[in-house]
Amino acid sequence: MHKTELCPCGSGKMYTDCCKPVIEGTVAASAEALMRSRYSAYVRGRWNYLHASWHPDTRPSKISPASTVWLGLTIIQTTEDTVEFIAGFRENGKIMALHETSRFAQVDGHWRYRDGTCDISEAGRNTPCPCGSGLKTKHCCGKLLRSLKASR
Repeated sequence: MHKTELCPCGSGKMYTDCCKPVIEGTVAASAEALMRSRYSAYVRGRWNYLHASWHPDTRPSKISPASTVWLGLTIIQTTEDTVEFIAGFRENGKIMALHETSRFAQVDGHWRYRDGTCDISEAGRNTPCPCGSGLKTKHCCGKLLRSLKASR
């Protein structure tokens, strides 16, 4: 990733000034900062970081890479220890939306992902695109998906 590339988390900041330092060891300033860095880690395939940023009480034994293409992140609301968000993704030829409220807790001065309640659904053609563009899915990521299918 180049120094001039925007952070995948949608903050509008450069990756080098946003999530990269947290992924590389800087303490996340808040639950939201940790959540954003975890989203960026999913986008960038930083599986070791994702594993390490999980709360030790709920951490899985391993995290496996998936064939998911992440499309965008929209933060809906935050509290001190929760973040509600929608993450758009493409998987198995479908545009999907992950709507989650994640819970976080501090362990030894570091925010850690505890768990979350989520709903995963296929994005409808006339629903807002889960990438966060503000367009309908059919005019945004759905259009891209159709062009990818047509080029095969």
